[in-house]
Formats: sequence, structure tokens, C-alpha cells
Amino acid sequence: MKIATYNVNGINSRLNVLLRWLALAEPDVVCMQELKAPDSGFPEAALRDMGYAAIWQGQPRWNGVAILSRVGEIHETRRGLPGDPADDQSRYIEAAINGVLIAALYLPNGNPRPGPRFDYKLRWFDRLHDHLAGLVALDAPVVIAGDFNVMPTDLDVYAPDRWRDDALFAAPVREAYARLLGQGWIDALRELHPGEPIYTFWKYWRNSFERDAGLRIDHVLLNEKAAARLIAADVDRRPRAWDKTSDHAPVWIELADNARRRRKA
Repeated sequence: MKIATYNVNGINSRLNVLLRWLALAEPDVVCMQELKAPDSGFPEAALRDMGYAAIWQGQPRWNGVAILSRVGEIHETRRGLPGDPADDQSRYIEAAINGVLIAALYLPNGNPRPGPRFDYKLRWFDRLHDHLAGLVALDAPVVIAGDFNVMPTDLDVYAPDRWRDDALFAAPVREAYARLLGQGWIDALRELHPGEPIYTFWKYWRNSFERDAGLRIDHVLLNEKAAARLIAADVDRRPRAWDKTSDHAPVWIELADNARRRRKA
């Protein structure tokens, strides 16, 4: 099973890019973020024509998450992260597909820091930590994929010293991500590319993509059952070079049908 995560940065304004990438990459399951569209504006028909079923949680202008599948029914298990009934932002959706539990998330950016947006980010991280603590030891593969808005280490940002005080790289945020890994989650890209600079996001200005001045903020976390089936993981940089594209590139992993020895790309 090939599972990808892609922050599309506006699903309707970049629908042609998304459809082109789906035809090229042929992922089996896709977790998407930043739909920036209400539920009624989700392009279900266009995706169905590509062979994908979908569930989604939209929100006008901001946020929004979705899961696509072309390999089996999507059995939704959760819509919204628990822990704060007053939180109405569309940032988390979860489903079982072909025996794999898959969550798509869009963690808050948190800027400007300090301030209420950063405080909300840390609270959201705490709620995520609490929820994932109940999933990591499941006797089934679990995949948590999305835009975490955090660069875990200096290796994940092109110029670390420029980002020390940013909400994506501040110590409390990196510590929160490390706490997730401490539960037993495995960072799929780092598992197969342990010492390699890898980026998933490049700003639109100053030729950031051309200079490879990027950040790794899109992650795929695996529990032990899923990690035992991991055979490949990488970033598909091709769509980032296309016209009118997202500032993110898709991250993808491949899981074998059964536990097996992994190949490192």
C-alpha cells in the first residue's frame, strides 16, 4: 500500500495540480491538508472520476483535512481531535482502510510567537499526544500523516539559526514532537534516510525551491506494526516545480502486505 500526505494549499485552486499528481504517482491512499474549502465545496466528483473515494472535514478559507482511497472502503473512526469541545478548526480526520488505521492531520502553525496562536499550537500538540497514546500500541498498523508544522532537528531546515524563534522550530515545539516519538512512533522518512537533508516545503519567494532552501514539516509516523511493513519512503518533489502549485511536496511511504525487511532508498 502506497500512502501519501500532501498539503494542497487550496484544493480547488490547485485541483489540476492534484489530479495531475494523482495520475502520475498513483498513491493508494492520500492524506490531504489545507483544503481551504467548505464541506460543500469539496471536489468529490473529480476525485471519484480518478478512482478515489474520499472523506473530508472542510472549513471555509482555512484549514481542512481529507483522506482519499482507491484500494478499499474508508471506514471513518474519528472526525476532530478530542480534548476540547470548543475547538471547531478542521484539523484531524481518521479512518480504517484495508486493515490500516490512518489519520490525516494539520497541526497549527503557531505564529506569531509568543501569543495566543502559539499557545493554541502547544495545547493542540498536548491533545494529539493524549490521543495517539491510545493508538501506538494497537495490534494493527497505524499511520499518522500530515503537516505537523515542526522541523524536528537542525537537519530538517536549510538555515537553522534563522528559525530558532519561529513557532515551527522553537524548542517547546520540537520537544512536543520528540514526546510523540517517545511514545513509540517511528518517523518514516528518518527511518530510511537517517542522516540526509530532506525538505517538504519551500516558500514561494526568493527562488527557495530552486535553491533548495526548504523545511521538513510534513511527516509520516508509524506504530511498530506499520514500521515492520515499511519498505520505502520519500518526498515526491516533482509537483513542487509545476506551475500554480502548492508550496509543499507530497511525502509518501510504501507498506508491504506483511512484515518484511525494508530497503533503504
